[in-house]
Amino acid sequence: MYSRLLYSDLKEHLPEKEFTILIGARQVGKTHLIKSLYQELRESRYDCFYLTFEDASVLSAVNNDVKNIFRYMSEIPPMNHDKKLETPVYLFIDEIQLAKDPSNLLKYLYDTYAGNLKVVATGSSAFYIDTKFKDSLAGRKKIFRLYTLSFYEFLLFNNRDDLADEYKMIKKRKDYISQHLTELTHLLSSYLVYGGYPAVVLEANLEHKIDRLRELTQSYLKKDILESGIDKESVFYNLLKLLASQIGNLLNKHELSNTLGVDIKTIDRYAMILQKCFHVELIRPYYKNIRSELTKMPKLYFNDLGFRNSILNNFQDLHNRLDQGQIVENYVYQVLRDQHYLENINYWRLANGGEVDFVIEEQNDQGYALEVKYDASNIKKSKYKRFVKEYPQFPLSFVGMPTSRDMHEDGLNVLQL
Repeated sequence: MYSRLLYSDLKEHLPEKEFTILIGARQVGKTHLIKSLYQELRESRYDCFYLTFEDASVLSAVNNDVKNIFRYMSEIPPMNHDKKLETPVYLFIDEIQLAKDPSNLLKYLYDTYAGNLKVVATGSSAFYIDTKFKDSLAGRKKIFRLYTLSFYEFLLFNNRDDLADEYKMIKKRKDYISQHLTELTHLLSSYLVYGGYPAVVLEANLEHKIDRLRELTQSYLKKDILESGIDKESVFYNLLKLLASQIGNLLNKHELSNTLGVDIKTIDRYAMILQKCFHVELIRPYYKNIRSELTKMPKLYFNDLGFRNSILNNFQDLHNRLDQGQIVENYVYQVLRDQHYLENINYWRLANGGEVDFVIEEQNDQGYALEVKYDASNIKKSKYKRFVKEYPQFPLSFVGMPTSRDMHEDGLNVLQL
């Protein structure tokens, strides 16, 4: 019934020679996406096959000998790397990270059958993609990342296509006056509390929604701990709770190390695992004068706010929360993440404490900057004179939640991003 926006990008990449690799957190819809692509190709009479490495017999056979994969593709025409077929054979592999050596598997298939065989594969965690993909596979693959539902997709999954169209209009035209702003703001507030996991969004009953979110959170963390070999479970959980309470703050590893009573290497490793499992992301500082501006510490955000709020066991209404400003800032990060490369999203901070939440580089050292508050009408513009003067190539806007009061004169509401 529901499709993800990434579907069209994946479909557009199918004719390309590069293999298509789809990665993302658990239960965000990767399997559904590639099964939909597989079904569409079958209906169009293409030669295509679907395998899951969660099937122990398939996984064992392929791990024993890469060529055994063709046992499950018996209907394909003979493939020869010296003779190109008119249309390639499509092989869909779910959970490829379970293979003993996924890098070698893909490299062999590409180097031997490129042009005749197109692989579309999913991996449930970038942690495994990074650690087991020993070969870079440069030029042989394109990686697509699937996150939990965006707010636009959230509206579609709630069968509010009308509001989704209205939301697109607000984003397209900053001067557009929406007649449905109150309803959109109410739904956005719900999204910011419960997040975008499809199973959670589709759960209508509020108590069941919270139960489902708690169940998903605990299940995912147990798998993360088990599969990544974490030996200090309580430290891992406590670190995650600390990080959840500090979104938008600098990641001070020395402070975390002292608080949790472990060395910095442990903090580094556990933070890396949380990144590779798509729970959190770090953004780096932007600077011109390294002495006066640079702090090496990154800022941390969560990729799904429902997951974050579940860690803290806080499902209060957004308007009654003490952390409402942090939540809105984290949401702006998620919007920017979907629009830009992560390495182009930075923050700016002076050694004496002056700060701008986001500096986005687009091209040729040009871009824009955003300062985020829950209520942007209360922003004191004078606090940002230094940044505005030194970085005119990054025009600064102030962003907040839509309110009944007028926004700041240089302000946007988050729906306009």
